[in-house]
Amino acid sequence: MKLLCLISAGVLFALASSALADGDAVAGAVVFKKCGACHTATGPDNRVGPSLIGIVGRPVASKPDYAYSPAMKAFGADGKVWDEALLRKYLPSPQFLVKGTRMAFPGLKSDKDLDNLIAYLKNPAAAQ
Repeated sequence: MKLLCLISAGVLFALASSALADGDAVAGAVVFKKCGACHTATGPDNRVGPSLIGIVGRPVASKPDYAYSPAMKAFGADGKVWDEALLRKYLPSPQFLVKGTRMAFPGLKSDKDLDNLIAYLKNPAAAQ
């Protein structure tokens, strides 16, 4: 019986921990302010950078009404999709992952900021 209780407690802890790792969209909206001069996540209009509505799950360099850099087009040419894993590689240092990108953003260094920003990008309405 004790073993069953320990196993159950371990499973609950693991589930709770993974839920916390998913990030907080409200906190992500605050992180997004670093991006807001060039991007929007709540409107379809492009700014200096493309609108990020629906970015999670969207193919790289695929927003039809935005002129992507040759570097970003080449990066996405093999069918890459902006999923959470790729965003986690890109956002800490965009220029390192995509040499020649026009994105001048220096990157996010905090895993917590990444978690929160991705949660916001997945569902910006959750931050309202």
